[in-house]
Amino acid sequence: MPVLLTVVRNFCRAMSTYTPGTHSMAFVTVPDLEVAKKLSHGIVKNKLAACVNIIPGITSVYEWEEKINEDGELLLMIKTATDKVDDLSKFVRENHPYDCAEVISSKIDNGNPPYLKWISDTVGVSDKKPKLDS
Repeated sequence: MPVLLTVVRNFCRAMSTYTPGTHSMAFVTVPDLEVAKKLSHGIVKNKLAACVNIIPGITSVYEWEEKINEDGELLLMIKTATDKVDDLSKFVRENHPYDCAEVISSKIDNGNPPYLKWISDTVGVSDKKPKLDS
């Protein structure tokens, strides 16, 4: 039985391939938990991402309007398909309280193929215009 299990596992791994760059992680900073949850729910509901992690307790130091600022923020770590990043960015810009919302992304070169497939299956393709819940 262990030999058969090993063969099945190796077969499944061989069948689960990944094309680098197909998926992306995006990062968005927000001022508080209320904004974090509202944006996260809107992003997932509108199929702009499969998952959003809300990471509390970050400190951002930045220059804005010729002043150095230091603020407590939360970070949204967003997992999505690369072809959804532009729509995701637009959604964040339209629904974020900051004048200049941080939306940056990085393509995923490697990862757990079943997880990455889940992202693809979850976000799919949508013709609907993204909306934020009130």
